[in-house]
Amino acid sequence: QVQLVESGGGLVQAGGSLRLSCAASGPIFSRTNMAWFRQAPGKEREFVAGITKTGISTSYADSVKGRFAISRDNAKSTLYLQMNSLKPEDTAVYYCAGSTFIVLITDPRKYVSWGQGTQVTVSS
Repeated sequence: QVQLVESGGGLVQAGGSLRLSCAASGPIFSRTNMAWFRQAPGKEREFVAGITKTGISTSYADSVKGRFAISRDNAKSTLYLQMNSLKPEDTAVYYCAGSTFIVLITDPRKYVSWGQGTQVTVSS
């Protein structure tokens, strides 16, 4: 497990952009698959994007493909989510998470390390 702290959320108008960051502490960040999830009020926590240990492979939810980009800097132990062309339906609390699985997974129940979340609100 690693300790994770998200930042970068805020209020933005539809069509705008935000970049979320997730700072990790611990000795095994570079060996951990990472992902972003989000949860809106009254809804289940859903997978947004995932990235493998080296960053060579990524995965995105259909709802964000072409708009969001996940990346990582292992030297800085930091995960990023660049969000462009934001829509009101993107409004949610965004969480970063770490997985010990070999492949990228989308089930939040399979992730063992979580940040506290950062609020993203997109106005129309």
